[in-house]
Amino acid sequence: MDMLDFEEGALYFDEPLQAEAKRCLDSAAEQYGKGSAEQLLMRAYFLEPEHPIVLVALYRYFYYQHRLEEALIVADRVLKVFASRLEISEDWNQLNEMEIGGGVLISMTMTRFYMLALKGAGFLELRLGLYESALARLKKVVELDSKDRLGARALIDVAQDALRNGAGPETAMHS
Repeated sequence: MDMLDFEEGALYFDEPLQAEAKRCLDSAAEQYGKGSAEQLLMRAYFLEPEHPIVLVALYRYFYYQHRLEEALIVADRVLKVFASRLEISEDWNQLNEMEIGGGVLISMTMTRFYMLALKGAGFLELRLGLYESALARLKKVVELDSKDRLGARALIDVAQDALRNGAGPETAMHS
């Protein structure tokens, strides 16, 4: 399946967002360097636990704060939410090209977002030194993205090199 081959459609960010959740996200952006930003993001999450904008904001916050374990939790939440929306298996290990194709029929943009979250989770696992699970996620992305439009193949090489060299979490990627 070609992950760049899609026509314009409703973007996953076009969903209406509750006014209070939007206010929380806006305030969190203004207070990014302060401890209050996380509290505002969590309030937005409790108001809109499945909204893509909220999930992306939370993911980015944790990622840029170098809180990779929390970012991975959010990435896994995205996978669960979007698997339900796309009517595909909640277990990404079970996905095949036919099933992901069914998701494309519902929404190519949501399917691409799902695939990017799966790749992102694999990348986070690389950074955390969880090479075997990272490799499994990234191989699944490549299996479903036959033309490697999402660029997961290069990350597979990193994970395989790390495993060959006996790397552990203490030598995880730090970029």
